Amino acid sequence: MASSIANSDRYADPRSIEYQFRQRRYQHIKTLIDAILARRGRCRIIDIGGTEWYWRIASGHIDDERITVDLVNLEAVKTAKPNFRSLAANACDMRDFKDMSYDLVHSNSVIEHVGTWDAMSRMAANVRRLAPSYFVQTPYFWFPFEPHFRFPFFHWLPEPWRYRLIMRMDMGYIPKAGSIEHAVRSVQSALLLDQKQFSALFPDAAIRRERFLGLTKSLMAVRAGI
Repeated sequence: MASSIANSDRYADPRSIEYQFRQRRYQHIKTLIDAILARRGRCRIIDIGGTEWYWRIASGHIDDERITVDLVNLEAVKTAKPNFRSLAANACDMRDFKDMSYDLVHSNSVIEHVGTWDAMSRMAANVRRLAPSYFVQTPYFWFPFEPHFRFPFFHWLPEPWRYRLIMRMDMGYIPKAGSIEHAVRSVQSALLLDQKQFSALFPDAAIRRERFLGLTKSLMAVRAGI
């Protein structure tokens, strides 16, 4: 429990590098939102896999009454802000959501969690069809520090080594596993992408790189629709 609280605090603390990265990342999103507001006078956002807590990085910008945010997760939860709504759906199966029913699709560090390539492709297809504009971010495979397990080179190790490590200790956001099944499921819960894979999922987007110490830390697919 203490470990998870500490991890959450990093994203809540404006002094932390995690918070600062997210806030800088939000400038890409803000540019999209402001352009949509200028064109249409309102901005309907669907955030696939997002939380209301995440949008603290918007620093009041998201409180504009012309902006609404639908948060889509496997389970719906209560929301505090009047312009936020929580909906239950699967990112890979959104047949109940009509094409171009939003102005902007947002998804931060989600696509690497939905499963293997077929599942990622289904999620990406939903992102591309739900709105003219979208912003999707994912950690980069070739960055040496794995962000979920918070361990250098972890994602480059053979899977048998990885599941054995997670059976020995807590690792980042992932608690120590009590069984091989739990360990393997934890290891397979995050499949990082390289740029060619990400570009193939989002062929109509500009792929932007987020850098740390000169190395690409994460990838962002940005489509600014009309």
